[in-house]
Amino acid sequence: MALEQRGTRPPVKSLVLPGVYAPQEDTALLAAALADEPVEPGAAVLDVGTGSGALALTAARRGARVTAVDVSRRAVYAARLNALRAGLPLEVVRGNLFEPVRGRSFDLVLANPPYVPAPGAHRPPRGPARAWDAGGDGRLVLDRICLEAPGLLRPGGVLLLVQSALSDPGATVDCLRSAGLKSAVTQRQRIAFGPVLRARVEWLRERGLLSPEENDEELVVVRAERPV
Repeated sequence: MALEQRGTRPPVKSLVLPGVYAPQEDTALLAAALADEPVEPGAAVLDVGTGSGALALTAARRGARVTAVDVSRRAVYAARLNALRAGLPLEVVRGNLFEPVRGRSFDLVLANPPYVPAPGAHRPPRGPARAWDAGGDGRLVLDRICLEAPGLLRPGGVLLLVQSALSDPGATVDCLRSAGLKSAVTQRQRIAFGPVLRARVEWLRERGLLSPEENDEELVVVRAERPV
């Protein structure tokens, strides 16, 4: 059942270093989806693109064994520091998406990847923009997750992924279903444009990714489950 979440806030206060993605509305929406999942003590959880570690620590507080991955050295340091401050066990490793956890499997995978369509898609994002810019259609990282995440899920395992409606949630759902997962959008939230999207409104409309009537952004959570 799709739920409308409004006014949610990130679940864990995190120390955020310069250049590290700060928990925002998408973090809070994914946390709301996580709260609906029956995470068992000792469950193996992967938080890919952990940023400051807010979602990873939320899962760890429920007794899960959590591995957090980020490509940013600063993010890895921030997540480790926040785990120490919270007194929670957290394995934090640096790497590109799932490379550091090849050969492992998980009961739950959390993903808040870059998903914002970006002009100049031939240029790889640099610096803080790596946390949000994702190619001309916003699917540069989403497509990789859809292809690779199903192989990391144990039977009955769940993927929770947050993205913008601008980056085609239908394509995400279809790709995950093609991989044999039960997949659907389960959470929705409309938010005001942030500074990045405000600067790209005209470009997004020219690309047909944003209608003339739209003046805010819809975030969604896609939930996908591997059948037992």
